[in-house]
Amino acid sequence: MGITQTLSEGLKREFEVVITSLEISKLVNEKLSNIAKEATLPGFRPGKVPVSVVKNRFGKQVLGEVVRESVDSATKEVMEKNKLTPSSQPKIEIVSFEDGEDLKAKLSVEIMPDFEIPDLSSLDIIKHVVKINDNEVDDAVEKIAKDNIGTSAIKKARAAKAGDTVVIDFLGTVDGKPFEGGEAKGHNLKLGSNSFIPGFEDGLIGAVKGKKIDVKVTFPDDYQAKNLAGKKANFATIINEIKEDIDLKIDDDFAKTLGMEDLSALKKGVLEQMGKQHDQASREKSKRQILDKLAETVSFELPETLEKEEYNSICKSMNPNAQPDNENNEPESDKGMTKDEKLDASEIAKRRVRLGLLLSEIGRKNNIKVEEEDTRNAMMKEIQKYPGQEKQVMDYFKNNPEAQQQLSGPIFEDKIIDFILELANTKEKTISVEDLYKQEDLDLKKEAEKAKKSNKLVTNKKTKKSAPKIKNKDKV
Repeated sequence: MGITQTLSEGLKREFEVVITSLEISKLVNEKLSNIAKEATLPGFRPGKVPVSVVKNRFGKQVLGEVVRESVDSATKEVMEKNKLTPSSQPKIEIVSFEDGEDLKAKLSVEIMPDFEIPDLSSLDIIKHVVKINDNEVDDAVEKIAKDNIGTSAIKKARAAKAGDTVVIDFLGTVDGKPFEGGEAKGHNLKLGSNSFIPGFEDGLIGAVKGKKIDVKVTFPDDYQAKNLAGKKANFATIINEIKEDIDLKIDDDFAKTLGMEDLSALKKGVLEQMGKQHDQASREKSKRQILDKLAETVSFELPETLEKEEYNSICKSMNPNAQPDNENNEPESDKGMTKDEKLDASEIAKRRVRLGLLLSEIGRKNNIKVEEEDTRNAMMKEIQKYPGQEKQVMDYFKNNPEAQQQLSGPIFEDKIIDFILELANTKEKTISVEDLYKQEDLDLKKEAEKAKKSNKLVTNKKTKKSAPKIKNKDKV
């Protein structure tokens, strides 16, 4: 087997692989001989089938196996001898091969970039802390009480008002025709809960029991059922019963209805739960600080394949209605996107790939791993989200290794973030609940702005020189 490096440019490496016809013939003959020793064919005693007969019967199949195994072996040899760590699956293309001739192939691979992990102990991270006072706990308990409040039928006949719970039958129509999901009987609806289409609950205020009323509404333009979005509808409705909230006293007896020993125990439980929620929100803020600082710290060349894959994934999120092209039926992910949108997607892709590689290297060098128990626990949490369908969800994960991998990815990232938080220079800062939960959802536009900033900073940093481009073939 002959291996010749033909390209070394940046992270790209290419090799010419030649497997001689003599090597292939030898491997084919060995396989055919082994098959002949065990083959059972009509007219021959077991193990006495001539190799020539076996060749006529299995020759093409064996040749295919030998070619595949030889190519795989060549790929492995290239990686090991050159100490290459691929960033994605190597690609090998058979350039020429005829029976009785040498096999020539081209091996292309992108390697992992070489970079130094920054000093994690030098990262200045602010840990946001919220002090929970008694009033906030009391407010939370009161909300729990309101959520668990009971109702009873009104004792004296009157019209429905805001805060009442009405038991209704209704039939919705658009252009005089009923639509799917527009009918119900005996439905309990709390007026003022805003759980129905805007205008529906307001239309029932002032209505009386037993009298039919037509409630006219317009479906929102962004309504989930596209066939109803923006359409005018009429709901023929009748109130069967009007109920009002029962006065509820927040005391030990109320706490016991929730399974707590007394009111004090309930408040303690609420305090602990609030603390956990605040800690999680604080951790998310710290995580974003870490990612932002890391993204601005290290500069290195990115594997083109990984960057392209991430770019396509982002474009699909930004442009979900992209149509498949005519040649290979694969989505043209950025088809129809503006120049600025494509630029945003490109900037985000660079930042995500850089951070992904950096976090992975931190995990690798510090022996951070996702154990089977970690994945199993994550799987159980996911299963609990689908009561009554536990077996189907469990079977889905068992039969789909990729689904399990999707669970382990976030676990691996969280472990690395926890590791960094232990090393980083962390200082606490007390803030209000409002500031802790201030809307910080990182939509693609905001992420693009962050990416542009971090990409610009790392581009200006001094980077290692890429490997020189090979102009002549050099033997490996």
